[in-house]
Amino acid sequence: MRKIIYWVHTSIDGHIAGPNGEFDWPAVGPELFGYSEAMNEQVDTLLYGRVVWEMFAAHWPTADADPATADDHAKVFAPFWRRTQKIVVSRTLEEAGWGARVIGKNLAEEVAELKRRPGKDILLTGGAEVAASLTELGLLDDYCIVVHPVVLGGGQRLFLEPKDRIGMTLVGSRTFDSQTVLLRYERRR
Repeated sequence: MRKIIYWVHTSIDGHIAGPNGEFDWPAVGPELFGYSEAMNEQVDTLLYGRVVWEMFAAHWPTADADPATADDHAKVFAPFWRRTQKIVVSRTLEEAGWGARVIGKNLAEEVAELKRRPGKDILLTGGAEVAASLTELGLLDDYCIVVHPVVLGGGQRLFLEPKDRIGMTLVGSRTFDSQTVLLRYERRR
C-alpha cells in the first residue's frame, strides 16, 4: 500500500505560517532543496489542501519560465510539479485547474482508495487542516517536519488539537545547510 508523506516547514515555536499567514521565513538552501528533490523521486502524486494549493498554483506552473532568473530549485521542481498528478482536498472548490483533481466529499474513502492504488507514495505538502484530518483518520504515515531557525510568535499551528494523543516514532533526523533540521516520524500503529 502506498504511504502518505507529510512534508511541512515549521518555526521553532511550532507555526507553519506567521500571524498574518506569511510564509516568507523558511531558511532554505541547496542541501534542503536537494533532499526535497530526492524525495520527489519516491512519489507520483502531490496532495494539497486548498490554501497551499492556491499558493503553489500561483507560483509553480511558470516558476522556471525565464531560465535567466529561475533558481536551480525552480528549474528542477517546476517541471516535476507540472507533470505529476495533483490532488486538492477541498469542500469548496469544484475545479482546481492545472490538471488537479478535487476530492473531499468523503475524505476517508477517497484517500483510502488513493493509498490502495498501485504506484509510488503520495506527498502532502503543508497545510495543517488536511494533515489533521488525515491524522485523525489514521491515513498519514510519515511526517517530515523541517524546523527553521525562527520564532514567529503566532500564526497557524503545526498541529491542530487532536481528539486523542498520537504516538510517533522518530525514524530519522538530519541537519541542512547548517540552519534547518528535519525530524522524520512514523505514526505508531
